[in-house]
Amino acid sequence: MDTKPSAGESLVWIGIDWADQEHVVCVVGPDGGRLETLRQEPEQMAAWVARLKQRFPRQRMLIALEQSRGALMAALAGFEEIELYPINPKQLASYRDAVCPSGAKDDPADARLLAQFLQHHHQQLRRWQPDTVQTRRIAELCELRRKLVEARKRLVLQLASSLKLYFPLVLTLAGGTLYHELVLDLLRRWPTLRQLKRVHPKTLRTFLAEHGLKNAGRQTEFIHAVRSAVPLTTDPALIEPRAMYVQTLVGQIKDLNQAIARFEEQLRQAVAVHPDQAIFRALPGAGDALVPRMIAAWGSDRTRYESAAQMQRFSGIAPVTRASGNSRHVNKRVACPKFLRQTFHEFADHARKWSAWSKAFYRMKRAAGMKHHAAIRALAFKWIRIIFRLWKTNTLYSEAAYLRQLQATGSPLLAFLETGEPT
Repeated sequence: MDTKPSAGESLVWIGIDWADQEHVVCVVGPDGGRLETLRQEPEQMAAWVARLKQRFPRQRMLIALEQSRGALMAALAGFEEIELYPINPKQLASYRDAVCPSGAKDDPADARLLAQFLQHHHQQLRRWQPDTVQTRRIAELCELRRKLVEARKRLVLQLASSLKLYFPLVLTLAGGTLYHELVLDLLRRWPTLRQLKRVHPKTLRTFLAEHGLKNAGRQTEFIHAVRSAVPLTTDPALIEPRAMYVQTLVGQIKDLNQAIARFEEQLRQAVAVHPDQAIFRALPGAGDALVPRMIAAWGSDRTRYESAAQMQRFSGIAPVTRASGNSRHVNKRVACPKFLRQTFHEFADHARKWSAWSKAFYRMKRAAGMKHHAAIRALAFKWIRIIFRLWKTNTLYSEAAYLRQLQATGSPLLAFLETGEPT
């Protein structure tokens, strides 16, 4: 949507310095500016917007706030009468430094700065446009699933730490997957080595078979490892409390396993009916885990990005170049959505295992002296250009077509593709 005011049109500039319960608001309209407060309550929000409509019946109302998500953003997004402009905190911080060299900062001042920043620079800012319900649901499912996975990782680290103190055999038997149901159920039933050693071999074989380990030879190896294990400690003052703690962690991890499985099933169903799923499913290396994340990363609004470079910078894949005089430094971009950057990084790492030219590109960058992660980011940078074009035109990716294009242009990748030079 065009944000430039038409002839004779007046705008209302609103800056909101948000807080948990009560926000400070600066409203600048044709009748001047004033400060007010706004409570984070549905009734209060609706009444405030109604007052704005009554006060400014023919003006466009633009709101700037340092938030692109959260309770305030969710509440304001429900009102069609207002236009939202999320402001990056670093943008406001730089603007504050420019107009307030003293470094003074408080909530009313920030609300005024947001309104002022929006008033003078709104034509360079992008109005917030919500994705479709399908896309936003996938984005929420992806992010919350990720939070559950991170929570499980933290609990697994605590579990491993406790097992090292009194029951290290489980770490060996688990092979690095402590959240596997076999391991969790084993610890729930027999949380100490002493208890596990007392179990009859036939009972253990039945238990292992119920958890998918049906090979008789591997069952024998498992039982032998248990029978021959030497306890790290026999101190009951350590073993008994730790066993109780381990069983508590086991219960929490099992709950998280079930929750993650539910989220993954909901994601699978949501992706299956999303109109863009075929675009991302056709990308080499994009499996069930990455397809929903790519859908959420690009969104459904085809006008959001005018060029691939915008996504490259926003995602943090594009490096930052700092030049002064004769010095020039290219560094990894730090200020960016970390999960978004990780999505493109992980995709590029998978793509090089499934795409011939991606593997050649990675080898070429490594041969030029780049470290692994820098080479992956360079590959992701290239892939964003390709995906941008596919996303804009609703086209499916073709590896054969891209290879033909490389041959037609005489790309330097061809040498690495044909000779397979080592990195």
